[in-house]
Amino acid sequence: MQSAEWSDPPGRGGGDRLMDDTGTVVAFWLLSAITVGAALMVVAVRNLVHAVVFLILSFVGVAGLYITLSADFVAVTQILIYAGAVSVLMLFAIVLTPRGDRDNRETFLRLPALLLALVVAFTLGYVAIDTEWAISDREGFEETASVIGEALLDKYVLPFEIASVLLLVAMLGAIVLVRPESGVEEAPE
Repeated sequence: MQSAEWSDPPGRGGGDRLMDDTGTVVAFWLLSAITVGAALMVVAVRNLVHAVVFLILSFVGVAGLYITLSADFVAVTQILIYAGAVSVLMLFAIVLTPRGDRDNRETFLRLPALLLALVVAFTLGYVAIDTEWAISDREGFEETASVIGEALLDKYVLPFEIASVLLLVAMLGAIVLVRPESGVEEAPE
């Protein structure tokens, strides 16, 4: 069962079938603006909790972009993993740090980071404008989740399991790093 946005109008050969719908194009640009604006706010705000909230908004915007590109499984994964698990992990890390270390202080790396961000933005813009983007003539996927699930449990089961163990070790390491020392007891006064 194909949607109308994947079919070519008569007389057109190939072309950009996915983004023919005006609503999809408007949603794409609106979600792009929200995502980039939220990402800029992550860098601009001083309060780390506010930065994580803007990061969650940026993750949700990216998931919306995936939906406009008909990548439903990747969009749901983006919401579950990044907007859900990663942001909650960041909030736990912020809450478990001492109150004095929670602000976004000035650092000597601010200018080099800004210069690096400008170089990366210029490079991405140049590549996006200068590249001849080929449009595939294949039809869209009818269903993505079952194909991805079969690939993860068949061909890519070992890398998938290695990544899950690596994430578990990273999470345990973060817990060990933020846990207060239990061996040092202070004497009562």
